[in-house]
Amino acid sequence: MSSQYGKKLRISIFGQSHSPAIGVSIDGLPSGIKIDMDELRAFLKRRSPGQNDISTARTEDDAPEILSGLVETVTCGAPLAIIIRNEDARSVDYRELRDIPRPSHADFAAHIKYGGFQDVAGGGHFSGRLTAPLCAAGGICLQILRGLGVSIGAHILRVGNVQDDPFDPVAVSSADFEAILENPLPVLNRESGESMKKQILEAKEKGDSVGGIVECAAIGLPVGLGDPIFDGIENRIAGIVFGIPGVKGVEFGSGFAVACRRGLENNDSFFMDGENVRTRTNNAGGILGGITNGMPVLFRAAFKPTPSIGVEQDSVSLSRSENAVLRVKGRHDPCIVPRALPCVEAAAAIALYDAFLDQ
Repeated sequence: MSSQYGKKLRISIFGQSHSPAIGVSIDGLPSGIKIDMDELRAFLKRRSPGQNDISTARTEDDAPEILSGLVETVTCGAPLAIIIRNEDARSVDYRELRDIPRPSHADFAAHIKYGGFQDVAGGGHFSGRLTAPLCAAGGICLQILRGLGVSIGAHILRVGNVQDDPFDPVAVSSADFEAILENPLPVLNRESGESMKKQILEAKEKGDSVGGIVECAAIGLPVGLGDPIFDGIENRIAGIVFGIPGVKGVEFGSGFAVACRRGLENNDSFFMDGENVRTRTNNAGGILGGITNGMPVLFRAAFKPTPSIGVEQDSVSLSRSENAVLRVKGRHDPCIVPRALPCVEAAAAIALYDAFLDQ
């Protein structure tokens, strides 16, 4: 399985949803960097399940255990290995899925690719549970980037048909990131968050699920980060964000809306802001030719509705080669978007720090 990412900063994620533990190995971290473990645990807590009535009932502490790479709390140059133990797995709920795959889940494709030997419990290596070690690696990168003057934050832009206020593409700030975390749901407009929660609970009541969009911004980036063609900042970020289970689309700046515009409307005019060159708009999302231009890097990730739902669905029996009906058992999120925010921030942090190391 391809579970590795990075050029200079190389991360490798391992484990399955119901294995004794999941984890990540991080190679390429410079020595001498102090890691705040309390801050890392708090970041992982934002992603952990079982915290409220709109997430899965599975309860995991998600406490990171450092196996190597730190001397006390400082990086020593060796690969940093972290594990997170699985303590509340319930594999019996997934036995039927070995024969009857979930619609819109990896079950069927994995069965064919791996000859039926894949781990189906909890989704195995395809599970969103594997975003916990992703967040562990990303949480460390977020700390390092902050020391370089870079901040990253995200909010729920949309759940179903409910929209939050978007980030100001020119003037998004660290204050916005802090304000988001003060709300019950990570949004800019608290009323939008309440409406989103209502939609999630309505879907949950029906045994269904709902999708949404996460908007993420990185500020404080220097001009000149990234490369053209295949190593652009869009490429680097999109490559790892698509590694988050459930992501079906990524767009930067104005994204697909640019297809309906003319050049004069879409072009970001330059102007002098003191001694700095800036743009009056930010349709480019802070990236030109794959290279940062000094404006906020802004992108959005679209998440599909959770495919594991309690409503009856049409499927097939792989052993009998006939049509079948499936009602998924187990504990699942009616909407993965609220818990996906730190995953998106972590992915962006890994991609951007790798780009810094590649300069």
